[in-house]
Amino acid sequence: MADFTVMSIIRHRLLTDGEGVTTLVGLSGCPLKCKYCINEKQLHSNREKFVVCSPIDLAANIMQDYCYFVASGGGVTFGGGESLLHAEAIHEIRKLLPEDVSINVETSLNVPREFLDIVIGDITEFIIDIKDADPNIYCAYTGVSAQKAYDNLKYLAQHNLQDKCKIRIPLIPDFNTKEDLLRTEMFVRSLGFGNTEIFDYVIREQ
Repeated sequence: MADFTVMSIIRHRLLTDGEGVTTLVGLSGCPLKCKYCINEKQLHSNREKFVVCSPIDLAANIMQDYCYFVASGGGVTFGGGESLLHAEAIHEIRKLLPEDVSINVETSLNVPREFLDIVIGDITEFIIDIKDADPNIYCAYTGVSAQKAYDNLKYLAQHNLQDKCKIRIPLIPDFNTKEDLLRTEMFVRSLGFGNTEIFDYVIREQ
């Protein structure tokens, strides 16, 4: 059974990481090297603070908030880092949690297809940070190719999972423009994704 490597657990979040009250579990590891990464210190500097735990132990921790989930239609949201690097453990925890507890993932989708396949039937909502539809802008900002992310987004569309996805499109200072955001929104809407959020990326001091 795969384990989780947890950076943080934040409870009682309301309507920010999925429907209802959610518990946000920050997981380690990321394939991207974003210029304005908000978790860079956690991902690269504080590995001694990470906690390795089994799906059984994490499920027990999450269930401390079960009454809030039931009352609000909420659940657990896995963020990161890149949550889908922990696909096997997320698949295991789906078997351990009651069906009325939602399981959401915050993801760039820039992972091998097999990771997505492991959890594609387990996820209540995919909260997708697509960065930008221009591969040159994407690569300049993240340091890696966008191809996996774009291919996986199309893969979700082919499985008619648009209604389970929220696409976040950031205006990133010095990297894209409002015109780029509109082109990205047109791209994701052409694939049938209707739930989009355009927002200004706020650079935080590290």
